[in-house]
Amino acid sequence: MIYRLRHSTTFEYAQPVSLVYNLLHLKPRPLPWQAGHSSRLTILPEPVVLREYTDYFGNIVSYCAIQQKHEAMRIVIESEIEVMRRPPATPSGTPWQDSLDALRQLKGPMVCDAAQFVFESLQLHHLQEAMDYVMPSCIEGRSIHEVAIDLMHRINKDFTFDPTSTNVSTPVLEVLKKRRGVCQDFAHLMISCLRCVGIAARYNSGYIQTTPPPGKPRLQGADASHAWVGVFCPQNGWLDLDPTNDKMANEEFITIGWGRDYSDISPVKGILMGGGDHKVKAEVDMIPEHEFLAQQQQQQQQQQ
Repeated sequence: MIYRLRHSTTFEYAQPVSLVYNLLHLKPRPLPWQAGHSSRLTILPEPVVLREYTDYFGNIVSYCAIQQKHEAMRIVIESEIEVMRRPPATPSGTPWQDSLDALRQLKGPMVCDAAQFVFESLQLHHLQEAMDYVMPSCIEGRSIHEVAIDLMHRINKDFTFDPTSTNVSTPVLEVLKKRRGVCQDFAHLMISCLRCVGIAARYNSGYIQTTPPPGKPRLQGADASHAWVGVFCPQNGWLDLDPTNDKMANEEFITIGWGRDYSDISPVKGILMGGGDHKVKAEVDMIPEHEFLAQQQQQQQQQQ
């Protein structure tokens, strides 16, 4: 599947801003199942510095510096991405109780990378409440694969999607109490639970294809960023699971990157001087290429 992706973020400030430094995680990273054919980043006001580098986790980061007074800033990235079908997930035979021992015994860069995702991070801590929630999934003898799949099912069943109930800094403990949240919250919860029992889990950031209701057109800018979970199975590598939609990640998902939690891979983060209160508006369009070309053809016919 080839997608045309457009992500626009607008910041409007109550007072003029004189200086901005930002780190942007907006460009999809190349993966065995994902290839970027093109990508164009536009920032207004135009930055005096704009450069690209790869961070510690291998994600593509754009660094920009704006050094002129402005009352609004707009960041737009337009990409063309091809997503291929992933190899079928093979259940791991490693019992979840042996997950830490398996990480210690195996060798190689993949295992060394996975080991860091067992520990606490800036937004995720080892909570007794998370341990209590995950234990019904941790039946003795179950594999890491089976524990993670069962936990994904339970989170999807037990928690309600509610975009008004949380924000980007809501802790896992509050999500557990409210039983409500969004994709970021459910990903954080699942990761926290798995790490409590020694299973390596990372936070994946990107997008998922949405389908408009039957007979209804796709609304412009109505899509959104998405989050899901990577679970490490020592014999089989990473398994990507989406507790919000109760499914394995497939060719409907575009991956921007991953980290220990949201703070490592947030779309836009940085510092500014001035501004006061500000409003943020994000609009995302993730359109299959055949649909995108049909829209363009229709627009050309209307103009004629």
